[in-house]
Amino acid sequence: MSGSIARSMLLVVFSATLAQAAAESRPADCKVCPKTPDPAAPVETCPRANGYHGIWYANQPTDDEYRYKYSGGLGTYCADHIPLAIYAPKADKTFFVYGGVSGDIDPQTAKQSLLIMVSYYDHKTKQVPRPVILMDKKTDDAHDNPVLAIDDQGYIWVFASAHGKARPAYLFKSAKPYEIDTFQCLWETNFSYPQPWFVDGKGFLFLHTRYEGGRMLYQMTSTDGIEWSEPRLLSAIEQGHYQVSWRSGDKIGTAFNYHPKEGGLNARTNLYYMETKDFGKTWTNVRGQQLELPLKTVNNPALVRDYAALGQLVYIQDLTFDGRGNPIILYNTGRGWQPGPRNGLRQVTTARWARSAWEITSLLVADNNYDTGCLHVEKGNVWRLIAPTLVGREDAPRQPQPYNPGGEMTLWTSKDAGRTWYPQLLTHRSPYNHTYARKPVNASPDFYAFWADGDGRQPSESRLYFCNVKGEVFRLPRTMTTDVAAPEPVPLPPLTQPAKP
Repeated sequence: MSGSIARSMLLVVFSATLAQAAAESRPADCKVCPKTPDPAAPVETCPRANGYHGIWYANQPTDDEYRYKYSGGLGTYCADHIPLAIYAPKADKTFFVYGGVSGDIDPQTAKQSLLIMVSYYDHKTKQVPRPVILMDKKTDDAHDNPVLAIDDQGYIWVFASAHGKARPAYLFKSAKPYEIDTFQCLWETNFSYPQPWFVDGKGFLFLHTRYEGGRMLYQMTSTDGIEWSEPRLLSAIEQGHYQVSWRSGDKIGTAFNYHPKEGGLNARTNLYYMETKDFGKTWTNVRGQQLELPLKTVNNPALVRDYAALGQLVYIQDLTFDGRGNPIILYNTGRGWQPGPRNGLRQVTTARWARSAWEITSLLVADNNYDTGCLHVEKGNVWRLIAPTLVGREDAPRQPQPYNPGGEMTLWTSKDAGRTWYPQLLTHRSPYNHTYARKPVNASPDFYAFWADGDGRQPSESRLYFCNVKGEVFRLPRTMTTDVAAPEPVPLPPLTQPAKP
């Protein structure tokens, strides 16, 4: 890391308005982030933004009307960054992170810089503070979006990702429990697609990706966030993987696809699952068979379904567990990576471990591989899926930018473990696509999913939203003149009659 980059790590290049707003709280002399975790790192008072603005991002131009492989308001991107929000009962707050910018994007120049943002929703006051700016990542790449963890003492840990090896990744820790005013930058390192899990009495099990001839899956562990184990390779099949993970008690599971030698990430296929109950010492498949790691062969005991044989691509959205601790994987399947109708509608699918076999069910349809949502599983076989799916009715609202990522957000409810579904529209007649609905860890009914919006085909502003379990939607304030403000209720769309998917 060069000296000039290090000195500017916490100094954000603001617009004139934001610079004035943050002038009093910006540290006068930024410190260099240590190359290894340093518990004595200086405490920095973080500047505050004057509102909530998500980043707009696009990847891989397609030279057609859809413009990009995927694009839009991607402040809560991507599915492989977990978790973005955590409810802390002791503070009665949902803490969350996102990829932000200093203000609305200039559509002429499309210039912006990714800010690592931290905030919370106070369930007592029903308000949010002005969000904290941890650092300017000096890129417009939403792959550098952050994730967070909360330890058993209430300290907030923020993992600011890298995308491959082009830029460093960083680890931050709040100076006080359940507060976001001040942070220590503990570590400059390298990781991509971060997924940290804090287990009480044990510490951090950190799942992540490293670019070593592909996107390879690794883990690291730490009892205190300061001393970390050496990276351990978990899976390295051909050109690598994308994974999503989740925790159920002491069990941590991960679901992943693989990238074939021919086609790489745009040919991603197959579905795998493995889990650990002993803090990453051993990993097993769902049947409890211990796996020999790293996985290196396409056909191995962690395989859930061979989608390569079916000619299907696999885009994993979410992972959760039922009341018995059995995994449920949410993902999309499709015929090709290109957006648009040429590859047909995508199948929104679940793979659920049911007693002695994987139960594969196509639930709904979507019009883009990256139509990403989240799945809650509650008591009594109640499932709730929040996603930008197609409702499948003639009177359903048209997607703002059809065949681009996202669309109108819908809450689907099933009372029979995913066999029958009933839709409730959350957004209606939106100017932009709503994208990447993410569920908090230990979600409160008042803050049940978190997402952003943005134009699917050209640079635009991006707003941030959350909904409660009843389907009421709130927009985080874009302009704040006070230290705290109430999120803005979004008008409810017309009632959606129950319909089978």
